[in-house]
Amino acid sequence: MPKKSDYDAERMRHVLQAQHQVVTRFDDVRHVVCEAVQRRACTVAELIEELEAGPPRSSALFREALAEVGDGVRSVAEADFRILIQRSGLPRPVFNARLFDADGIFIATVDAWWPEAGVAAEIDSRAYHLAAADQDRTTERHDRLAAHGILTLHFPPRRVETDAPGIVSELQSAIDKGLARPRLPITAVPQAA
Repeated sequence: MPKKSDYDAERMRHVLQAQHQVVTRFDDVRHVVCEAVQRRACTVAELIEELEAGPPRSSALFREALAEVGDGVRSVAEADFRILIQRSGLPRPVFNARLFDADGIFIATVDAWWPEAGVAAEIDSRAYHLAAADQDRTTERHDRLAAHGILTLHFPPRRVETDAPGIVSELQSAIDKGLARPRLPITAVPQAA
């Protein structure tokens, strides 16, 4: 008898196959792919396998969404932020990096991490920060990051869409400040794909 996780992964693959055939808006494709991986219904490797087994016709959006998720993004808002960073001329961060202190103790997972500068960026969407408990967790995570000297900037998805120059300017300023000090003893491990 198959395990529940096997059934869930198989069911998600079928859903993705069906959606792959009917979804034509890129944000919709991104959402389906990000949700599948974020909720651990399947892995990036399983999605790549599915893509390669399917017809190449009309797979461009699926392929592009998989490239984003393979790069570490886990939401449409993070994918938009990734594009903003790629177009900005800023150094490339590690997306969804798990950060550990010098003793190997987990600090937090951040949406984007510039290791040389000790700068993190978080995309704080209302979907994940609406409830008081969610806001409390975000504040606690921010405080842990600050206690380790990490400069953390928070951006709502709407601002990513409407104020790219402001975000780039703030990130550049934080990166410059971070590079002017000794490197933090933080180890980053990219999110497993």
